[in-house]
Amino acid sequence: MKLIVHVTEIRKAKGLTQADLAKLANVSRKTINTIENNVFVPSTILALTLAKVLDVSVQDLFELPDKDS
Repeated sequence: MKLIVHVTEIRKAKGLTQADLAKLANVSRKTINTIENNVFVPSTILALTLAKVLDVSVQDLFELPDKDS
């Protein structure tokens, strides 16, 4: 099951680059890139950190697909 990821849209809406978000979250730009491209599922701590940095809820950033999907 793949996660539905909204990090890219929210990051761009906040006017941030991947590098900006990476710096704020204390991770590499590559980590942000792999999350946005659904290659890497972040840990709970990183998901919470991203949500805090972007001033949204974790549910705004990530969601599970419908059961029928």
